[in-house]
Amino acid sequence: MPFPGGLWWLLCCRQGFTLLRRDYGEPDKEAEEEEESFELRNKGDQGPLQVSLTQPSRTSSSSERSLPVSEEMRSLIVEKVQGPVEDDPDAIVKGWLLREVRGGLKTPWLRPRKFWFVLTQDSLDYYSGGEAGAKRLGTLVLTSLCSVLWPDKQTYKETGYWSVTVFGRKHCYRLYTEHLNEAVHWVCAVQKVIRSKAPVETPTQLLMRDIEEHCGSPEILAQIYRCNPILRHTSSPLYAPLLPFPYGSTDQSAPSARGYTTLRDEAVKLFNSLQQLESERDPVPLIQGVLQTCLDLPPLVDEIYCQLVKQTTEPPVPGGPGNLRYWQLLTCLSCTSLPSPPVLRFLRFHLGRTEREFPGSEMAEYGCFIGAALGKTRGRECVPSLDEIVVLIQRQDMVCTVHCPGASACTVAISSHTTAEEVARELVARLGLAQSPNIFALYEQSRHCEQPVGRATLVADVLTRFENLAGKEAEPDSTWRLCFKHYGFVDTENVPRDSVEFALLFEQAHQMVIRGHVPTSEETLQSLAALRLQCLNSDFSTHAPVPRPEELFPSHVLHSRLRASCHGPAKRPGARLRAGLLASALPWGHALAKQLAERDQRLRGRLREEGTNVMAAIVDKWKLLRGMGRAEAMAAYLALVREWPGFGSTLFDVDFHSSPEGSCPQRLWLGVGAKAVSLYKPGEAEPFDSFCYSHISSFGVSDSSTFHLSVGDRDLLFCCARVDEIAQLLHMYLTSLGTRQTPSGEVLADSCCPENSLDLGPTAPQQRLCPAPGSCQHQPNTDSF
Repeated sequence: MPFPGGLWWLLCCRQGFTLLRRDYGEPDKEAEEEEESFELRNKGDQGPLQVSLTQPSRTSSSSERSLPVSEEMRSLIVEKVQGPVEDDPDAIVKGWLLREVRGGLKTPWLRPRKFWFVLTQDSLDYYSGGEAGAKRLGTLVLTSLCSVLWPDKQTYKETGYWSVTVFGRKHCYRLYTEHLNEAVHWVCAVQKVIRSKAPVETPTQLLMRDIEEHCGSPEILAQIYRCNPILRHTSSPLYAPLLPFPYGSTDQSAPSARGYTTLRDEAVKLFNSLQQLESERDPVPLIQGVLQTCLDLPPLVDEIYCQLVKQTTEPPVPGGPGNLRYWQLLTCLSCTSLPSPPVLRFLRFHLGRTEREFPGSEMAEYGCFIGAALGKTRGRECVPSLDEIVVLIQRQDMVCTVHCPGASACTVAISSHTTAEEVARELVARLGLAQSPNIFALYEQSRHCEQPVGRATLVADVLTRFENLAGKEAEPDSTWRLCFKHYGFVDTENVPRDSVEFALLFEQAHQMVIRGHVPTSEETLQSLAALRLQCLNSDFSTHAPVPRPEELFPSHVLHSRLRASCHGPAKRPGARLRAGLLASALPWGHALAKQLAERDQRLRGRLREEGTNVMAAIVDKWKLLRGMGRAEAMAAYLALVREWPGFGSTLFDVDFHSSPEGSCPQRLWLGVGAKAVSLYKPGEAEPFDSFCYSHISSFGVSDSSTFHLSVGDRDLLFCCARVDEIAQLLHMYLTSLGTRQTPSGEVLADSCCPENSLDLGPTAPQQRLCPAPGSCQHQPNTDSF
């Protein structure tokens, strides 16, 4: 009597699935593991890398390495004698684990398959059972390149099991257990075995060492290059990296959005990209892509250097277009990232060898340029821009435009290694500012914001950021540019009126007025706007171009006047949004929405009306300035601004906490000046608290948004997005006060290191150019004031 259909299916489903898997091309699991067990021992001459031609062994002459891979790898595996599995004396850890999860939470009707796993000092084996005579089903040989992944919660949520993943050269074992402590125990044991292994060296590494040892013997070097094709140019694809990378490992610091795979796979992809360079019509985008990969995955920097040295060694057509593509990429790479010392020595030997073999050729010129660049290059924040790559291919300098308020834009020749300090130093000398006591810096500036550039920042990185922002921002007003201006005001009273610095000071004072950082009366603001028009256009004329109102008069004053004229208290920022949502939800919402739109339209109309009235008042004052020259108008403008006692201070919008705990933040202005640190209520001209530098015991950056200031027995906390800039300014002014001497072109200290005391003795150099990057945390010596 036949079985019922459902029961028959239940009995045969497991074997049926196995048959289906075999029918559709998936190899038998047992046969696959047997193949993996002997993959290192029985490998013949044919292989993906053909290492048998290049895999060397240490010989007395070191000129040729001829040990086949199969012999070398065979020594890694110790043949095991058949015996009881449970009594294996070499076992470190053993137990039942799941080879794969067929059931779990999603398909609980499928029974998982368990195997007996044994970890030894050489391998991870699994058997059909733990009894004597059990058949060994697979072996994963453990070397220093193997890696293991810790159990993760996501797999446990999906399957109900904790996973342990061990990566080998060709395959990986994904093991599962129901207990977390058991999974952790296996991971720790496997990691300990992997770490105990001697580092695996690739043929390229061994040959690099041989070349370094015999660099003075031309005959041996020629034999090494002749007998090892892995050192020479190839048109065939690369199936494995030239340097060792852990199996299955990924760089955790790499951006996940770029979709990078394992380091070994990315190394092979890089070589494929290099070979595409030979026939690429426009190599610049591809070069930038390779450089971006190296920047995202720093472990690949040595690999790409070795690949480029290989492809530029004994090419089919020396100096041909395809060969020069490799030299161009090597030139750009040498200005972006530095290799490790062994690879750097190998690279310098290759450059010297090329210059000796092809003197006066374009390859030799590239080699000379690369050698000089390697002595200057340090870590880059960004890959070279497209314009920079074009210039580097031609081995030339770039031209950088720096805008100077009140003066014409300056063009400065820079290289990939030029810092903001060097550009600022050149501009100080070019504009005749060497004798000024004030401090200058480069700024990244757009219409809406600006920030100082650290003195050690590479200008090429700044230009690359501008290029990236230009591709993301569609508004023309959001264009970024480099600007040269005052960074710290030590003396604003004795600036000559006929100097370039006076024009710089005038422009910077006007920017402070427009941003509302000069608290004064509306009448004075109108007078300042009239003086600004007189400076720009001379006497009043109906044909004179008039800037936009927001470029003459602070717009927040108009908004404040409009709010004050409205009846009732000002609504909170979210009130209009909530009203709009309510209007769209209620039955009478359309009428309410119409009322809100009409009210907004009336407010905009009143704002335009107020702006028209203010512009009329400004023009009336401008007419009264007839006959006043530009220099006189600039002096009058600065005289009005200097009436505010805080002029020269840099204002920061901060949230003030009077104590670390239990205090509500208060929105204030923090003014950092040459003589004191002051606290202002926004819009008020007089500070309600001020601290001389002699009373400040310490200051520093607690975290990315918190700045602390200790004054006597008071600890003040400020929350601000520009805490590093606050600390740098304080450090600069403290050093300036400690010097008390006429500047002679000195520059800033190298950096503001946390928890380092600040020496303000007479030998400290006065800071002159560019803020130093990084946070500062100091305890000033008050006895020196």
